[in-house]
Amino acid sequence: MTDPKISAAITGALSAFSKYDSFNAIALNAKFESVFSSDDTFLKKVDALDEVFNDNPKLEELHEVFFDLLLVNFFSEDVKKLEDDYLETPEWEKIEEQTLDRGTELLNLLLYLNECEDEDIDPELEDYLKEFLLVDEDEFQDEYRIYEPVIANQILVESPAAEIAKVAGTLEDDSELKELFYPMICFFQNPEPTEAEKSAYADDAVSKSFDMAVLEILISFK
Repeated sequence: MTDPKISAAITGALSAFSKYDSFNAIALNAKFESVFSSDDTFLKKVDALDEVFNDNPKLEELHEVFFDLLLVNFFSEDVKKLEDDYLETPEWEKIEEQTLDRGTELLNLLLYLNECEDEDIDPELEDYLKEFLLVDEDEFQDEYRIYEPVIANQILVESPAAEIAKVAGTLEDDSELKELFYPMICFFQNPEPTEAEKSAYADDAVSKSFDMAVLEILISFK
């Protein structure tokens, strides 16, 4: 089964990607829905997801963020059919090791949005950094290192989109947030943008098809 929020995020992402790219990603919606809703094991679903992207290389830039969506869907839906402590079993530990290099930091943001829903609070950048990622705590210095560009530029949530894009362009190529920086900051700036506001974000986007697809994932998921 697919979490309704995940279904909305998939549809939103494919629609946004298609709007700013010549590739008709919307046509793949049913294939992705089939992968996500399958009763297969998680690793088999990963293989099926990879196959869809391998068959459609023009959509490759969304590959790892869709892995994040698949993982969140597993946490919210698939585990319901497994043992209560499945995520603490050697079997799941082995799966984590096999997929250690997969996905992006979008996963943490999606998990944070789930927590916001559970606690009935609005998503805010400072809350995400300090209360969810705990970047101020000594034992979470890996998170601090990853999010240092965001921590140093929190003022951008009050800045024009062009400024967000400008800073995104200065991030090192090996930064784990380089691609996600623009849509992430735009989302925290305005979690519920109008169509006109989305168009304005697209005008300054670093990579229109990717940035707007990720932004739509966050908007739809929220």
